Amino acid sequence: MPNRHIAAACAAVTALGALVLTQLPEASAAVSPVPAVDAPSAARTLGADKPAPEMLRALRDDLRLTDAQARTRLENEAEAGARAGRLQIALGKRFAGAWVQGATSADLTVATTDAADTAAIEAGGAKAAVVKNRLKELRVAKSQLDRAITAGTAQKTPVRYVDVRTNRVTLQATSRAAADALVAMAGIDAKLVDVKVSAEQPRALYDIRGGDAYYIKDTARCSVGFAVTKAERQGFVSAGHCGSTGDTTTGFNKVAQGAFQGSVFPGRDMSWVAANSDWTATPYVKGAGDQNIEVAGSAQALVGAAVCRSGSTTGWHCGTIQQHDTSVTYSEGTITGVTRTTVCAEPGDSGGPYVSGAQAQGVLSGGSGNCTTGGTTFYQPINPVLTTYGLVLKTNTAQAEPPTTPAEPNGSWASGRVYDTGARVTYNGVTYLCLQSHQAQGVLQPAATPALWQRA
Repeated sequence: MPNRHIAAACAAVTALGALVLTQLPEASAAVSPVPAVDAPSAARTLGADKPAPEMLRALRDDLRLTDAQARTRLENEAEAGARAGRLQIALGKRFAGAWVQGATSADLTVATTDAADTAAIEAGGAKAAVVKNRLKELRVAKSQLDRAITAGTAQKTPVRYVDVRTNRVTLQATSRAAADALVAMAGIDAKLVDVKVSAEQPRALYDIRGGDAYYIKDTARCSVGFAVTKAERQGFVSAGHCGSTGDTTTGFNKVAQGAFQGSVFPGRDMSWVAANSDWTATPYVKGAGDQNIEVAGSAQALVGAAVCRSGSTTGWHCGTIQQHDTSVTYSEGTITGVTRTTVCAEPGDSGGPYVSGAQAQGVLSGGSGNCTTGGTTFYQPINPVLTTYGLVLKTNTAQAEPPTTPAEPNGSWASGRVYDTGARVTYNGVTYLCLQSHQAQGVLQPAATPALWQRA
């Protein structure tokens, strides 16, 4: 979000994570118990066992945690993501979401529409929540609300999302009357919808290390998201509303940097900038006190997980993930697939990176409030950006270019490809199922990463 004007606004592409419905066949009987995954193994795989001091400091300041609590929370969340993925695959269409809670995220809850699954969920290391509505039904209802949005209703009903914790669709509106009118226009059952009346009006937060400033056409300012590569080219991803394809950029030092190679906004809120030879991509984002936070991958965190953001206006701040796959309407149009968080932000922070532990999550799209009184923000998930533009996230693991062909059912595992939960691949003659949405990179082969893959 350039800090000159609040121009095009933001938001995002689908990040399904714990909310994604698997496409496995429906089963009426209870599933077999799912073995718990080894927590230290998951933490090591995702880099949560060695958090940066700056990450711990921000979690202490923003979430009021001790260092010990912060460390435990990050490790618990790494394990919970793997366990939730296993249970999602086991439950199939009955899976109704997963979330963590508690100061150290010690409690993982997995929802199902069948009480017969309770024993298997508990055996898999989670608490069971038996709910009425399937995620598919709720997602359809949210989509109907999205389609019912018009120019006249957009600012009155700006935010819509499926809340896995309440098993309902939440509709944020400026009044109850506005919410009721949209529900009626969409033709959905009002019993599926929780209305949240709020005066908040999300906006695009306008304004090669993630979090550093860059300038568009020497005027507007945004923040670098994550460094990426594409063949021999280096650059970074950011928000789509920051610039249009062909717009030139200069870096934080006002030195010529590169140009936008692709940009989408509204609908989604994503872009990527190819840098010139004077700039080198690094696997870091800017933390508190100008310290580097290393990025190790892009495994998507669960609802309730801690997440931190870096931006060129307000710096380093943390909060929690509230919902994935949220739809938000700005004055410029509707964005779908963003993730809603409690992290604050202000103009100029747009495009900046969100990190959970050592895993890249997304780039800032928009929100409401500020970093003095607090606020709500939305980020564009990173994995859809990498897939859309054929990019590889810059990390210190061995790099590989994304395959030029789409993933095939039961296809061979390939470094550089983004896999969603439930994806089936073969590696060295063995079949694996993906546990957490992520981009496969270098040494993170299925056999060596039990936090990301399980044998089918």
